[in-house]
Amino acid sequence: MAVHQFHSGALRVLRPHHLDGSGQPCFVVVNPGGGYLGGDRYELDVTVAAGGTALVTTQSATKVYRTPGAPARQDVRLVLGPGAVLEYLPDQLIAYQDADYVQRTTVEMDPTACLVVGEVVTPGWAPDGTPFRYRGVVLRTEVLMDGRTVVLDNLWLRPGEDDVAALGFLEGRSHLGSLLVVDPRVDRALVDRVHDLLAAAEDRVPGLRCGVSGLPAPGLAVRALGPGSDELTELLLDVSALLRAQWTGQPRVALRKY
Repeated sequence: MAVHQFHSGALRVLRPHHLDGSGQPCFVVVNPGGGYLGGDRYELDVTVAAGGTALVTTQSATKVYRTPGAPARQDVRLVLGPGAVLEYLPDQLIAYQDADYVQRTTVEMDPTACLVVGEVVTPGWAPDGTPFRYRGVVLRTEVLMDGRTVVLDNLWLRPGEDDVAALGFLEGRSHLGSLLVVDPRVDRALVDRVHDLLAAAEDRVPGLRCGVSGLPAPGLAVRALGPGSDELTELLLDVSALLRAQWTGQPRVALRKY
């Protein structure tokens, strides 16, 4: 149940609906303007109270167009009380030619809470067909417990400053996916299960490369490189489904967007 819901400016939040029988409300963020432009500034604040649960997603991809003057920015603040559960699974971020985008996500959570955050970065179309024509994408996620930073993930993509064909820069792939999970129930056995899931996906999907590692705090991080956003989105949802099945017995969530 949403105790308080508010939006102003370009972003809108639809009334919550339920995707399954778990009772978890799903909130959909909508940008009626269709895309982010230079100098745009967006803020998203989500608080899940003690024992509460929520899933937050977007209606469609976040499209970042040319930003000639200043980058488009988005600040996301997530607050999770004791035993709270928050899944933040937006559609892919598409950075078009000459786009510069900075996103800073700050999470303040109780050690007993559960956080699942996913992101897929896609290079947008350019007139000459050349990939990686965006100027930069910065995705910084900081997780704090009791005022202390326990996880800091800083993804910095600058194609204009680096040779995208060089060894180590997406390794010839075009799309990047990330999933961050912070939860006291994550242990070595669960990390191994996720590893097995990812290995099976690599065997099944041509061009997919992915891995998982534990975090300083109880949790795990998944990184995946692949040929398209659909493949990476499905992969992240597969990992989410594994967690749901183990922790709640609920089936894979169907976001029902199309």
